[in-house]
Amino acid sequence: MSSITSLKGIILVADDNESVRESLTELLRLNCYRVIAAENGEQAFKQACSQPVDLVLLDIMMPGPTGLSVCRAIKARPETRFLPIVLITGLACAEDRIRGIEAGADDFLHKPVKKEELLARVRSLVRLKRYTDELESAETVLCTLARSIEAKDPYTEGHCDRLSRYTVSLAEKIGLSREDRNDLRRSAIVHDIGKVAVPEFVLLKPGPLDATERKIMEEHTIVGERICAPLKSFRNVLPIIRSHHEKQDGSGYPDHLQGEKIPLTARILQTVDIYDSLTTARPYRDALSQERALEIMWEETHRCWWDANLVAALEDMVAESPLAFSELSA
Repeated sequence: MSSITSLKGIILVADDNESVRESLTELLRLNCYRVIAAENGEQAFKQACSQPVDLVLLDIMMPGPTGLSVCRAIKARPETRFLPIVLITGLACAEDRIRGIEAGADDFLHKPVKKEELLARVRSLVRLKRYTDELESAETVLCTLARSIEAKDPYTEGHCDRLSRYTVSLAEKIGLSREDRNDLRRSAIVHDIGKVAVPEFVLLKPGPLDATERKIMEEHTIVGERICAPLKSFRNVLPIIRSHHEKQDGSGYPDHLQGEKIPLTARILQTVDIYDSLTTARPYRDALSQERALEIMWEETHRCWWDANLVAALEDMVAESPLAFSELSA
């Protein structure tokens, strides 16, 4: 290997059998992979969590934490949940394979491991990890841009983080899937990213907007959708960004959608967005109490603006955990 630039990836090999571990290490190094070796499950978990790794080759039967336990623990951490894991086993039982899938394994190899099969699986999964890293980098850039827009206005500080917590809690309350909750968490951060195209004299205006200024402001949902559209992982986030200012009676924007035609996830974000806006200070008024904010939301719900079921669910949650729905908890 002539230089560090020729490295194809970093592989963590975990096996309590020294001869197996060394043979895998030698094979991978000869094929231009850097190898980190671990002789038990505890070491494997620490190594996977403490340094950059592109792939884990994990023996199932090890002393201490088994490969299944380590796989489950790695996949449970947000920082490492996309790290590809191949379980290596001498077991051929279908039940063991099912347990591995349930633990989050991405692939399996059976002992004795065939050289060609190992290298093919490693190449494929390391390539997948590269795509995932690029995707996460793009998402990070978008989130950073969204937070920079939020930082322009001292009155909206912490707004995105609160919305992220509130939307996930409300979605969980009404029984939405984990995937929907993840989409809402993302959308809470980037929902106003289109405001990058709104001039500051409009964005930071302390009083009411005139007709021209309002038209400029209303374009931010379309611009935000356009900015996020290239990311395929955001395909379910786009309708939330576009539609979170629609109203039940069709008087919202940009598409004047009515009732059930407004995506449920957009209605969830909309509900907590209104609540957070009312309970935080603005240039033209002080923050309202939780009780008064909910009163106003119910008044507007009776005018057919908001989803009554979601307002009721939010009210229940505020009553159960008032501090969790307070700016002070941010």
